[in-house]
Amino acid sequence: MRNRTRGDKIFDFCNVIFMLLVLLVALYPLYFTVIASLSSPYEVMRGNLILAPKGFTIDAYRNVFMNDDIWIGYRNSTFYTIAGTLYALCLTIPCGYVLSRKELPGKNLFMVYFMITMYFSGGMIPSYLLVKELKLLNTPWALILGGMSVYNMIITRTFYKNSIPDELYEAAKIDGANEYRTFFQVALPLSKSIIAVIALYVMVGIWNSYFNALLYVTNRDLYPLQLILRNILLLNEQMKLIDVSAMDEDMIADANKRALMAEGMKYSLIFISSLPMLIAYPFVQKHFVKGVMIGAVKG
Repeated sequence: MRNRTRGDKIFDFCNVIFMLLVLLVALYPLYFTVIASLSSPYEVMRGNLILAPKGFTIDAYRNVFMNDDIWIGYRNSTFYTIAGTLYALCLTIPCGYVLSRKELPGKNLFMVYFMITMYFSGGMIPSYLLVKELKLLNTPWALILGGMSVYNMIITRTFYKNSIPDELYEAAKIDGANEYRTFFQVALPLSKSIIAVIALYVMVGIWNSYFNALLYVTNRDLYPLQLILRNILLLNEQMKLIDVSAMDEDMIADANKRALMAEGMKYSLIFISSLPMLIAYPFVQKHFVKGVMIGAVKG
C-alpha cells in the first residue's frame, strides 16, 4: 500500500465534509418535521424553529390519535401496501425469471411489448373507464391491482440473467426438474436480494400514493392515510384564506384554534406516515445495494 500524500489527505477531508453536508440536507427536513410536531403551533407559524423544539407539547400527537379517520387511513394503507406488494411480487418475479431464460421463444418480442408500455399509456380517462367497467370503483382492489412495473421487471430479469449461472439450471434439468420446479426450488431461494429490492420499491410507492385513491375512491372508509393527510393539508390552507372581516370574535377564535390544530397535526402526521418506511428500510438495506447493483449495473 503506497504512502498517502498530502493531496490524498486533503481530498479525503473535503470528501468527508461534502458527504456530511449531503447527509445534513437529507436528514434535516425529517428532523425539522419531528421538532415541529413537538412544538407550539405559534412558534412553527412564526418560523422560530431551527435546532430544537419550542413550546414543547404533544397536543398534535394527541389530536392525531383521537382522530378516527387517521386510524382508518393507517389500517387501509397498511392493508393496501401488504396486499399490493404481494400482488406485484407474484407478477414481477416470475415474469423477470421467464424473460431471463435463453430457451424462451420470442423473448425479445415480449420485451419490446413490455417496454412500449413504459413510454405509452392510455391516459387517465381510459384508465378510469377501465376501472369503472371492471366494477372496481370504491373497492380496495382499485388500489391493490395497480399492475406490474416494467422497470422493476427489467431489474429482476437482469438479476436472474447475471447472478444465477446456467449450470444450476442445467443440473436441475438433468435431475429431472421441470421449469416450475427449477423456479421454485433453484431460482427463488437465490432471489432474496432482488425480492427485497422490488418489495421496498413497491411498498414505498403504494404507501406514498394518494392519486389513485383520489380518482377511484369516494368512500371515506376506504381512504388511505396519504389521502387523509392531503385533506388535512388542504384544510390548513383553507383556514389561512378565511375572511375574518365578517366574523365575530367567537368565530374568529374558533377558526384560529382549528388552524393551529391543523398546523400541528400536519407535521405530526407527516412523521407518523413516514415512520413505517423508515423502520422497514434498515431490514432490507443489506439486500438493497446488492440487488440494485446486480440488477442494474451488469447486463
